[in-house]
Amino acid sequence: MIEAELKAYVVEPELIGRRLDARAPARVEVYRDTYYDRADQELRLRTVHGTHGTRTLLTYKGAAVDTESGSKPEYETEVADAAAAHAILRSLGHVERIAFEKHCRNHAFEAYGRRMLATLVRVPELDGTYLEVETLVDEADVPAALTDIRAVLTELGIGPDALTSDTYTDAVRARRGG
Repeated sequence: MIEAELKAYVVEPELIGRRLDARAPARVEVYRDTYYDRADQELRLRTVHGTHGTRTLLTYKGAAVDTESGSKPEYETEVADAAAAHAILRSLGHVERIAFEKHCRNHAFEAYGRRMLATLVRVPELDGTYLEVETLVDEADVPAALTDIRAVLTELGIGPDALTSDTYTDAVRARRGG
């Protein structure tokens, strides 16, 4: 499956948060992401802390299939032991490239016949708030899914000028001077 996703910089996060709350209740979580990058692919171990406990996810993202949005194939599975998963990745020769925290308000809802996830994101090391809207689709459906995501963004009051293809990993790396 492809994670069709668009990300935007949000000028009024409280307003967007209220609009998202009207669509679906928020699930507030803190992600601790560790990336083991390789060229145009990502290998990420994410520990999620939320009101329903803690869980750890191992995610592989392939090369982008849509250069404008950065939409990528994604494979994800839950792992029982974060420390063991880190040890396995390092033992296989993967090198930790960057780790950081994200504070997220996730809203899961249906729009245009698709399951969507809208996430307001704050990365403590970065200025501002971002909104990610995503849905999982087959590769052939990426253009139509991105059209539907743009429509959701418009409904929330986010215009095309707010879209960004910047990655958190690059932004955090730049902020750290690396």
